[in-house]
Formats: sequence, structure tokens, C-alpha cells
Amino acid sequence: MAYENLLVEHGDGVLTITINRPKVLNALNADTLNELSAVIGVARDDEAVRAIVLTGSGDRSFVAGADISELAVQSPVGGREHARKGQALFDRIERLGKPVIAAVNGFALGGGCELAMACTIRIAADTAKFGQPEINLGLIPGYAGTQRLPRLVGRGRALELLLGGQPIAADEALRIGLVNRVVPADKLLADAHALAVSLAAKAPAAVRYILEAVAGGLEMSFCDAEDYEATLFGLISTTDDMREGTRAFLEKRKPVFKGK
Repeated sequence: MAYENLLVEHGDGVLTITINRPKVLNALNADTLNELSAVIGVARDDEAVRAIVLTGSGDRSFVAGADISELAVQSPVGGREHARKGQALFDRIERLGKPVIAAVNGFALGGGCELAMACTIRIAADTAKFGQPEINLGLIPGYAGTQRLPRLVGRGRALELLLGGQPIAADEALRIGLVNRVVPADKLLADAHALAVSLAAKAPAAVRYILEAVAGGLEMSFCDAEDYEATLFGLISTTDDMREGTRAFLEKRKPVFKGK
């Protein structure tokens, strides 16, 4: 499919999605959200896609936020609908059942930070900046930033970022647990792709169940989450990939997972 605001490449089991609006620092407008929703839907149903890399075009910005020109004229009803639409999309990314790696190549502000937080793993260029500056516009985050940020970095640090509205550098984002790793900017895409390829080689059902166990379990009591994990453990035991993986281990060879 052709997209106006996205660049999409597929190879080695990895789908690379580049948000391509460099003139506005890859800001998320309604059309871009619609296109991103469409490509995520395709990726979900395509068995050849086993991992995703999500990044922004150019070297200045991952996503600098939502399109302010759209936010400035929204009504209360429209604002709520806009937030729920973005939340639904980011929830789909988080619960896709396939690893999504955010390769953060510059500014990840507002909706851009929220998008990165919805991804499975975040790799940041050493030049990247992260923040939720909505308060400086008299706004609050609307794509679940007030919910994912404290879950990632803790309540106190999240409130400091949300109320202060100031961006932080990549090394500080790493220190507080907002990103998984920081790499030189010129190695970002190569490192993200290498990680995606390695994850794409894993058993797809096991990947999906691990992602679901973590995402679903965090919303349950510990006791219920243990029971949920045990149920998924039982289900994974029915797969051909489980039998292949255990057989390959006993035979001292590399497993060949087929996603069945």
C-alpha cells in the first residue's frame, strides 16, 4: 500500500515504518494517525511480519507531538474523541502480539513520547529528547501519557515531567527507565533493525504470549496474573513451535520456528 505520510519497508521478517513529515518534525495529524492505524492492522494480520521498527524521518525528530493546528480548534467533544482515537491506536500497538521497537532518532515530545511508550522496546539515539510538554500549552497528554509514564518511571518522576513540561536528554531517559538503551545516532537504525531481526527469529506464539502475559498481568492482582501466566503456559504447550524448540535443544541444533 502507498501512504502519504509513512514510508514502509519489509524484509527479514521486519516491517520498518517511518513517519515521514519532516517539515513539521513528523507531527501526528489525523491523516497520519489513520495511516498508522491502517499499517498496524496489516502488520497484525501478516504472518510474514514478526517484528516492527518504528522511527521518524530525518535526524531531528522521531515525532515532535500532535499537530497543534488541529488541537487549537477542537471542541470538548472533539477533544475527547481525538484522545480516544489516539489511545485506541497506541493500545493496539502495545497489544499487537508482535514486538514493536521504537527507534527514537530525535525529538519524542507529547504524542511522540506517548507513541514511543506504547512500543515494546525503546532505543534512543544519543541526540534524542523526551518530554510531555502539553502543560506549556494549557493542555494535558491525551494519548495515555499520564498512564504509561508513571508505569514506566514511577509516579514521582512522571509527575515532575508532566507538570514541569521540560524535555530530558537520552541519557536521563535511560537512567530513569524510559528507554532501554542509548546508542550513537549513526548506529540507531542498524541496532534497532538487528534487534528486530533477532526477535523475529523467535517462536511467534511464545513472543505473543509473553507480551500478553506482561501487558495483561500488570492490570491484575499478582495472584490472578500468576493464574493467567499458567493458562498461557498450558496453551503454548500445544504448539508445534514448542515441540520444535524443545526437540532442537535436546538434539543440540538451532530451532526452526514456523509460527504454528
